[in-house]
Formats: sequence, structure tokens, C-alpha cells
Amino acid sequence: MKKLSLALLFVVSSVAATVAQDLKLPALSPSSKITQEFSTSSIDISYSRPSMRGRKIFGDVVGYNDVWRTGANGATKIKFGEDVMVGGQEVKAGEYALYTIPGNSQWEVILNKGTGNWGASGYDKKDDVARFLVKPTIMPNEVQTFTINIGNITFNSCQIDIMWEKTKITIPVKANNEERLNASIDKAINKPNIPYFQAATYYYETKGDMNKAMEYVNKALAQNPNAFYMYNLKARIAQRQGDREEAIAAARKSIDLAKGTANEAEYKRNGERIIRAMSSKR
Repeated sequence: MKKLSLALLFVVSSVAATVAQDLKLPALSPSSKITQEFSTSSIDISYSRPSMRGRKIFGDVVGYNDVWRTGANGATKIKFGEDVMVGGQEVKAGEYALYTIPGNSQWEVILNKGTGNWGASGYDKKDDVARFLVKPTIMPNEVQTFTINIGNITFNSCQIDIMWEKTKITIPVKANNEERLNASIDKAINKPNIPYFQAATYYYETKGDMNKAMEYVNKALAQNPNAFYMYNLKARIAQRQGDREEAIAAARKSIDLAKGTANEAEYKRNGERIIRAMSSKR
């Protein structure tokens, strides 16, 4: 009888353990991952997202002047695929823990080598690789669930926005890629399948050498004479150069070639805007 009871207890315990392993409940602070292409690589962020749940957050749940994990559970991790400037400070490619010290009028942002830390536990200042101040802003509407977003992306800059409750901070990121990309373009131009249009777009968007931009867009058009979007770029380059006749002619050509396409309205609107702007310059 004793052996039977022990056997029954073993079976019940095994079943309970199996049920516990199979039980999946919603997380209070679910994990999230962001992968954003940036410059010639990417930025990856892994973090957990707590919600307000009727609580006062900053100055209460998250204390002022205390090191915070910038989320929940393990420390928030951020990985840069190339060397960048973060908050005006040089940061090498690699993965870091993203800590913050919230304050009423300013926050301190910290990138730290302690990526294996659980929350702020184990944080050591000597492992900091960057530390800088940012000003928080007050948003008109509450963000119920802690959110990190990467936006305002250009060829060489972006911003990381951290938002919760009505508080938002913005972390500026810049890639020092101009010299490297210029060299890459010069190298690519001397190979088959020359990316003239991409090169022209790059110089225009980065406000670089407009003479090179015009040279490359003209070469792209020689290969693609009916590309209305290329004529639109040519019009914008000529506008920036102050070449009234060239800008208007290219804008009109773009509008004409775009007729009957799905993009007709957009390119008509863009072209007419350039024509109006340049017509006033005599």
C-alpha cells in the first residue's frame, strides 16, 4: 500500500510538473526587439515593455536620480553595427546595456558593457562607454506601455526616442560615414552596373557635391531616358544649384513622363512645386 501511495504521488507530481511546463501566461512586461537599418549596417534594440496599469511612473515606480534598466526585467540592450556618435560621444560597434538616470529636468543616458546584468543589479560605472545628458519633453498624450522607437532616419543620422507616461527623451545618433561612402561610390562608379542614380541621390540627400550629383543623374538618364523619377531628382538638384532653366525643364519632363503611371499625381505635385519656386527667380 505504501509503495502504491508513493507511486501515485510520483505520477501526480509528474503530471503537475508537465502541466506547469505547458502553461503559458501573458507577460506583464513582454519582450520586444527592434532591428532598424541605419547607414551601412543596423541598430538592434532588445527590451521589455512594462505598462502603467494605473500607476504614477516617473518619480514613483521609477525613482528620480536612480540608475534605471530603461524598461523591465533584464537591462535593455542596444547593438550598433558600426562605429557611431551617440549623444555626441564616440561609440564603437558592438552591444551595450542602455541605462538611464531619470530626473525632473534632465536625464542621464548611459551605455555600459554590462549586457548580462539583470536590471540595474550589477551595474558598475567603470564599465560605462558613454554618458551624457538629455532634456525630457512632455507629450500631450500618455504612452501607456513603455516604448522605444528609432526614427528621423537620414543617410547618416537618426534618433532613438524613449517614451512612457507623458515623458519622452531623444537620443541623437550619427554615423561618421561620409568619407567611407564617398570612397565606396568612387570605387563603384568604375565597375559594371554603375549605380549612377543611387550615387546622385546620395550626394543630393547629404547636401554633398551637387556637381557630382548632376553628373551622375545625367548619366543615369542616358541609360534610362524615360525614368520620370530620375528627372524629378535632376530638377531638385538643379534647383539647389540655382539653375532656373534646367530645374523647370527637368520638372516638366518628369511630369510628362509620369502621366498614366500610379505615381502621376505625386510627381505632378512635386514638379509643379519646383516650377513655381523657380519661376519666381528671375
